[in-house]
Amino acid sequence: MKIESERDIVTSRSCGRKLAAELGFSAVEQARITAAISELARNIYKYAGSGTICIHSEQDARKVGIYITAKDNGPGISNLQEAMLDGYTTGGGLGRGLPGVKRLMDNFDITSSTTEGTCVQVAKYRIIHKKGLFRI
Repeated sequence: MKIESERDIVTSRSCGRKLAAELGFSAVEQARITAAISELARNIYKYAGSGTICIHSEQDARKVGIYITAKDNGPGISNLQEAMLDGYTTGGGLGRGLPGVKRLMDNFDITSSTTEGTCVQVAKYRIIHKKGLFRI
């Protein structure tokens, strides 16, 4: 989905929460996923002006995953190592954005360049427990 306004941020959060609920994530995990989507969408809007958030799921016999890709064509992040430090900010905020997203999710990958913008890919997993099966 396109991120071009505050309304788009809210819509992306809602879509992520709905999918997480449908996939059986707990309320706490839904909140974490929603917070991560919100931060990624807000960063797109604030720093690049526009971009996209793609949310999808995959499942195998052991786990179900929700995958989020945030992509923009903005100015990029000049120093990724510094941007991943708690407290680092260029926008006057608290500097908890990207490091916070990394803590909230199970997988986190970021690429950024000053010519191609930024792409953040994150995932959260839920283990599928088979009822009635156990090992001794």
